[in-house]
Amino acid sequence: MNNENLREKATALNRQGEHRKHGEIREIAAIDLGSNSFHMIIARIVNGSIQILSRLKQKVQLAAGLDQNNVLSQEAITRGVNCLALFAERLQGFAPQDVNVVGTYTLRSAVNKEEFLAQAHRVFPYPIRIISGETEARMIYAGVAHTQPEQGRKLVIDIGGGSTEMIIGDNFQPLVANSRDMGCVSFAKTFFPGGIISEARFRQARAAALSRIEDLADSYLALGWESVLGSSGTIKTVHQVICAAIDANGIINTQRLETLIERTLKAAHFNELRLAGLPPERADVFVSGLAILSAVFETFSIQNMRYSDGALREGVMYSLEDNFQVANIRQRTAEGLAEQFNIDPSQAERVGKSALLLARQFKAWRNKGTAEEMQEILLWAALLHEVGIVINHNGMQRHSAYILQHIELPGFDREQQHLLSALVRYQIRAFRAEDIPSFSRYDSRDVLSLIRLLRLAVLLNKSRQATDSTEDIRLNAEQGGEWRLCFEKDYLRDNPLLENDLAAERFQLQEAGLGLEFE
Repeated sequence: MNNENLREKATALNRQGEHRKHGEIREIAAIDLGSNSFHMIIARIVNGSIQILSRLKQKVQLAAGLDQNNVLSQEAITRGVNCLALFAERLQGFAPQDVNVVGTYTLRSAVNKEEFLAQAHRVFPYPIRIISGETEARMIYAGVAHTQPEQGRKLVIDIGGGSTEMIIGDNFQPLVANSRDMGCVSFAKTFFPGGIISEARFRQARAAALSRIEDLADSYLALGWESVLGSSGTIKTVHQVICAAIDANGIINTQRLETLIERTLKAAHFNELRLAGLPPERADVFVSGLAILSAVFETFSIQNMRYSDGALREGVMYSLEDNFQVANIRQRTAEGLAEQFNIDPSQAERVGKSALLLARQFKAWRNKGTAEEMQEILLWAALLHEVGIVINHNGMQRHSAYILQHIELPGFDREQQHLLSALVRYQIRAFRAEDIPSFSRYDSRDVLSLIRLLRLAVLLNKSRQATDSTEDIRLNAEQGGEWRLCFEKDYLRDNPLLENDLAAERFQLQEAGLGLEFE
């Protein structure tokens, strides 16, 4: 674990607080006119951080209206225009420079795209920019990079309604980006007409997908990557089905894909698909999307893929502001929350430093593979544990947990956000081990240990006075639940309130079947 980097993060909110300035709030909108669905995000930029206000999505299936000559039917145009009219109602009062609208595969393929644009302009007063496949791929990468916690080199896959994008990048910078004409709507129309499912049709769809991306394999594998992320509807649906029917962690791998394919091919028609976690509105594009995803896994020898809820529309949104690229997305998120909820930066820094001091001495991890990640979450919990104080000091821990569970947190995936919320929920007061939520990624005993570390960090700084702090604290923590804190000579005698608080903590831990000694 890189303690120096974490120490820098622990002081970042304090630096931010010293230079805090109330900036102008700007509301923005990002719209993705996809081949399957139209998406709109309404957000506001506050203190360099994006806060999502609303999301609107409507299934339009433009690609289904594209014939063999790439002529978009009037029925499909009408569906799209009606959706844009709905969006326009929500956008009343928005300036054109605050609305970014992009059209993707179907609109760039349609030979009569100008007819769509002309009809759209009658009900939608904002410019629509039809982007190339490579530009779409780069925007998708930006959406993933700005919202997900993975750093370093990553492969991003996005299977849309009409095209599939594949990007490798380092942090925020895409290195190679490609888009190929294969999507869940277009493949459903070509290979599964009438909604009929068969193994032969599935093999044909998969073979077609393989043939369209096989030329990318060598160059992509030569670049390599540290993590793989998948975005948009097909991958989201596969992730949901895995969560509901196979494993709550939702990780996509080859074995799980094969299991899904086997179960899917038992149905003879889209209407017969009955998979836990499969939304009914996705049944007509699930099989074709699964065929494409299987081909992508084989072509790039992918071992594991995690779903990213950031995609093209998030990339469109972040392109509206030039100041979002920072080395650490979580830092930007934390600074935005600190400003929004008026967190005391000095207290956040004190609790953060104490949490790191104790965490460095804790060695009893049950799952050492997640230890570094969990200590990162512990730091952010320490820095953000008081967000709920803006609501009320009484029950602050419950308010903080609710805020962190439900607010948009770019840089944290769902499991990390859930852990962050759980930590601050049990930062003070009595608790029962059985009340702590379960996690698919983290060992339950490690979560309990993380809660205990945060509780001690908060308790050690209860006086909110930097002059009373000490770094001469030794922690001896056993897996069995017995912990011992050792302070410098006479420290507890000179700080009787702290000694009383530790005694109260010991009593509360005993109620939970845990032990704490101090001297």
